[in-house]
Amino acid sequence: MVHFVGAGPGAWDLITVRGERLLREADVIIYAGSLVNKELLQVKKEDCAVYDSAYMTLEEVLKVMEEAEKGGKMTVRLHTGDPSLYGAIKEQMDELDRRGISYEICPGVSSFSGAAAALKLEYTLPEVSQSVIITRMEGRTKVPEKESIRSFAAHRATMVLFLSTGLLKELTGELLAGGYPKDTPAAIVYKASWPEEAVYRCTVETLAATAEANGVTKTALIVVGDVLEGGRAAGYERSRLYDPEFTTMFREGTKKDGETN
Repeated sequence: MVHFVGAGPGAWDLITVRGERLLREADVIIYAGSLVNKELLQVKKEDCAVYDSAYMTLEEVLKVMEEAEKGGKMTVRLHTGDPSLYGAIKEQMDELDRRGISYEICPGVSSFSGAAAALKLEYTLPEVSQSVIITRMEGRTKVPEKESIRSFAAHRATMVLFLSTGLLKELTGELLAGGYPKDTPAAIVYKASWPEEAVYRCTVETLAATAEANGVTKTALIVVGDVLEGGRAAGYERSRLYDPEFTTMFREGTKKDGETN
């Protein structure tokens, strides 16, 4: 059996309980060494074989999995964050299907959740933004034209951008062309939840300059949207769920159906 495990955003104690248990039980661990916190490996068995996929091709990773399976061993494929986001797991699962090797997925805390925690931010605020767009700038990996930053920017929803720190000038151009005003709040979150975590608040217009001034070139998420203003300044509405006037299936509100004020 192969287990795809989400390592969480960085901090060793943000892996799930299930994920840590699988690491303890694994006979083989293949981890993304360029991104995953190596402290997570401290719980492994002494005789566990460890491979760093940063130095491996897909074919080499699959060979290790296949050999482990033939030997009756359990493999953990440890991915950063949650493996469903930019984890390149589909190509691995397709090959495991072809080879008749069973696998399961253990979800993890995504770095976009870690970034929200670092910012003390709620991505979805009533009357401000009720949607979160998770995407990336086009680089060596192409992005479908219908999913361009420019087209998404037209919605002016909360946007979280992965893998885009090295393209901030181009990103700013696309965000502005799509409809975000240049003074729209933005933030660069470097290595969310790691000991060296850093948060740099700025605007869409100043994204590139802010990253340059602080020496941020990689391992950061970009957050854009009016929710970053926070508090009453963002003009958000109080949640109806906890409004004393609002009736739910668990409690009776003070306002009766049909009443206005």
